[in-house]
Amino acid sequence: MANDTWQKSSYSAANDNCVEVRAAGGLVELRESDEGELILHTTGAAFTDLLHTIKAGELDRFA
Repeated sequence: MANDTWQKSSYSAANDNCVEVRAAGGLVELRESDEGELILHTTGAAFTDLLHTIKAGELDRFA
């Protein structure tokens, strides 16, 4: 991510119920598209760890 524009997953298609992500101020920010005022701020390293955890299926039991 190289800019501060919100990006959403290609899996969300035209649906507005998705997680959006952007890089801003040296951090990674996440929000739900329908709750735009609530933003989670994290580091790039923590976000990378989260993505690896999700892709490895380690959170599937919580779905």
